[in-house]
Amino acid sequence: MDFSIVVPIYNEQDNIDELYRAIAAALDAAGPVYEVIMVDDGSTDASFAELQRLAASDGRLKVIRLRRNFGQTAAMSAGFDAASGAVIIPMDGDLQNDPADIPRLLEKLSEGFDVVSGWRSDRKDTFITRKIPSLLANALISYLTGVHLHDYGCTLKAYRREVLDGINLYGEMHRFVPALASQVGAKVAELPVNHRPRLHGQSKYGISRTLRVILDLMTVKFLLAYSTKPIQLFGKWGVYTLLAGFASGAATVYMKIFEHFSMNRNPLLIMTAFLIFMGIQFIVLGLLGELNARTYYEAQGKPIYVVRERLNLG
Repeated sequence: MDFSIVVPIYNEQDNIDELYRAIAAALDAAGPVYEVIMVDDGSTDASFAELQRLAASDGRLKVIRLRRNFGQTAAMSAGFDAASGAVIIPMDGDLQNDPADIPRLLEKLSEGFDVVSGWRSDRKDTFITRKIPSLLANALISYLTGVHLHDYGCTLKAYRREVLDGINLYGEMHRFVPALASQVGAKVAELPVNHRPRLHGQSKYGISRTLRVILDLMTVKFLLAYSTKPIQLFGKWGVYTLLAGFASGAATVYMKIFEHFSMNRNPLLIMTAFLIFMGIQFIVLGLLGELNARTYYEAQGKPIYVVRERLNLG
């Protein structure tokens, strides 16, 4: 199998047939061996019936039906687990991603990249509720992760299988896969792709998703920078907090001795106790994080490094 296309589906009954035809039209002429995996993420319309009909007529279409709506990340993860291609290409099921861009992604991947991310440079979405939040989110994600992409939210991407094998997805973290892949040394590229207006159905995404993305971004930043050394994050802040507490305590004693200001009426005394207590908590949290990190890696026999290739090692 050359590559697998993974499409999460949620209430897209009017788009499924046209989408599958567009995928076949874009790829059949090129002649690669491919499969299409559509994951029905608990649809409440006739999406699954449409998928059944198409799967019965074309063996290249594989269908997974989840028991309920688990969300786009979970549906995408189910498709990744079932995929057998050397390259995996996720895309949306609403026809806004253009299947004609898939050969271009594969061509870019063949230049030596491990991940090629689509960039909806001419995005056909509302300006206030979609484009502005996306612009701000992409800038923030690029800054915090160090992987600078214009469009993390574009589902249309191409991944080499070995990149995805070491990544587990939770929450809304499918959009952060390029950043997570960079952690293990993957080469990431970006390619402008076509983006089409939605013709059928309603968008499942809104501005309310922004908070979830920000929370997941905090997780990704921690994983990228401190997953194997949490004490360096929490311990550092613990030391800073303890130093601030000692300084506050010294100021309290100074004011008592030289300015005759009663300690029990000095708010700095309460601040001293609070800061010292918080500093100790930060350090203990860092130590617990170290224990968890060691348990995570050692229990699985998982190294803290990733080898690209070996020479003359037998």
